[in-house]
Amino acid sequence: MAWIWKKKSVIVTSLIVVVSLFLVVINCSEKPYFLLQPVFGQSFSRNWMFSRPPHKASKPHHGYLSVPNQEPLKLHCEVCSVVSSSGQILGREAGADIDQSSCIWRMNNAPTRGFERDVGHRTDLRVVSHTSVPLLIQKPQHFFGQGNETVYVVWGPLRNMRQDGKGIVYNMLRQAVENYPQARIYVTTEERMNYCDTVFKKETGKDRIQSGSYLSTGWFTLILAMDMCKEIRVYGMINDTYCKSEGYKKVPYHYYEAGSRDECAEYLLHESAPYGGHRFITEKAVFAKWAKTHPIKFFSPEWQLS
Repeated sequence: MAWIWKKKSVIVTSLIVVVSLFLVVINCSEKPYFLLQPVFGQSFSRNWMFSRPPHKASKPHHGYLSVPNQEPLKLHCEVCSVVSSSGQILGREAGADIDQSSCIWRMNNAPTRGFERDVGHRTDLRVVSHTSVPLLIQKPQHFFGQGNETVYVVWGPLRNMRQDGKGIVYNMLRQAVENYPQARIYVTTEERMNYCDTVFKKETGKDRIQSGSYLSTGWFTLILAMDMCKEIRVYGMINDTYCKSEGYKKVPYHYYEAGSRDECAEYLLHESAPYGGHRFITEKAVFAKWAKTHPIKFFSPEWQLS
């Protein structure tokens, strides 16, 4: 019996040595792990033993269609940094943290050059208002040129986004794609626009149109992010009580427009406008509500959620 156990011990030890050598060779190799594919039926990255399991594959989002081919947007991000255009972001040096995210989202034409320390370097996706599209068209090479892999998601009313040749903004976008075929531009469908209105009414009890409100780009951005991001980190956005706090810090409405109108003055003006105003403060209260049930966190400044 003793020699049987000894033989088994030798076999087990030999197997351990062989497997260890195999892993060392594989880990030092520059080639893919083709030897493991017949066993596991998939390819492996170079650091497969230490990598996190991939999240679910990107699903098509039919509320956002490409120009002009009408293909649904396919995008999923583990961690999204949503960078506000507010002057709140200035001087906070959040750029390094922002750059660590798997996806960085910006709004409209907000720049990075000259502000990298505060807002980061990369732009993976921009949510753009129909009113800001002309600002992109003014610098087409910068926004759509070769090497720019940013995804653009444009929202706007049907009158500007209609595709029968009469939609002035859609025509601009179609021309941009013709001039820059590699540009990745998507438009929000009418159905998705109506859905965003429905969400506003559900959360606030107010009909957007009857209350004379326009949804902000931030509203469309957060709704899109909740669909496409496993975790959302919002930078540079104030909460709904900030502008009522004593001694609040006055900052420009946009971080890239030094000396422009004060953010809180703009917010309060829009909040009380009888018609055509963005309900920025109301929206922030809704965002705080969403953050209690979704993986949304706010930084620079941080929000205290009650």
